[in-house]
Amino acid sequence: MSDIRKIIECVPNFSEGRDLDKIEKIVNSFRGKNGVKLLDYNRDEDHNRVVVTVVGEPEAVKNAVLEAIGVAILVIDMTKHEGQHPRMGAVDVVPFIPIKNVSMTEAVELAKELAKEASEKYNLPIFLYEKAAANPGRENLANVRKGEFEGMNDKMKQSEWTPDYGPQSIHPTAGVTAVGARMPLVAFNVNLSTNDLDVANKIAKNVRFMGGGLRYCKAIGIELKDRGIVQVSMNMTDYTKTALYRSFELIKIEAKRYGVNIVGSEIIGLLPMEALIDTAVYYLGVEDFSMEQILETRMME
Repeated sequence: MSDIRKIIECVPNFSEGRDLDKIEKIVNSFRGKNGVKLLDYNRDEDHNRVVVTVVGEPEAVKNAVLEAIGVAILVIDMTKHEGQHPRMGAVDVVPFIPIKNVSMTEAVELAKELAKEASEKYNLPIFLYEKAAANPGRENLANVRKGEFEGMNDKMKQSEWTPDYGPQSIHPTAGVTAVGARMPLVAFNVNLSTNDLDVANKIAKNVRFMGGGLRYCKAIGIELKDRGIVQVSMNMTDYTKTALYRSFELIKIEAKRYGVNIVGSEIIGLLPMEALIDTAVYYLGVEDFSMEQILETRMME
């Protein structure tokens, strides 16, 4: 990838985390493509969702995502979909993230190009969100997704929720997709020593920004049935301003009132090294630390 002058990242989320054959068919859209590198794909059976991470040349990445959308529409039937994670479509969300020599403005334009092409090719309604949003009410993905697949048809009948692209009714089996542009996001989940989903929801409400919590944190409660526990599932939308350790410590504080402990945490997909280094420095109490002290940083200079 060193010869690529412009590099964009894309992290499409597909509503299938259980059927390995379907997942591989979707992910194959990103394999063997010039100008595209598949970095990771992470599936979760409880969420019933797979998160794919790809980087590459903007046009090549856009074309690969367009192909993957077509595959997902063929193999995923949202009328039969069940999972813990909120969702409104087979291809639930497609964010573009500028990485190298790509501005946020260019990422927004790429998002709009994909949205237009996908809506026309697959007759798929698409909302623009985050930096690509047409109006402030659509910047927050939670607002766009509210109602989920089952309630989206009624929602889209409201004038303020006409899709940015595509038909004004949901795709019968693929639902609705959100396409946008944003900075790197960290999907960070914290597991609790209880199976009481109500506890996780209450903690999540107090941790997320909309509930009076941390500014760059979105959080919901999730039930992990196979493990008999629940988790606070978070999207940290700006790790440079709200560090991971702050959300972890706030969850620990809130959990005490219910007599609950943290039993582990997980990162979904990829994240910038700085996000983990910042947390390590906090817990180790390292003074005057610099990213220049990271061996890998110096090796890449």
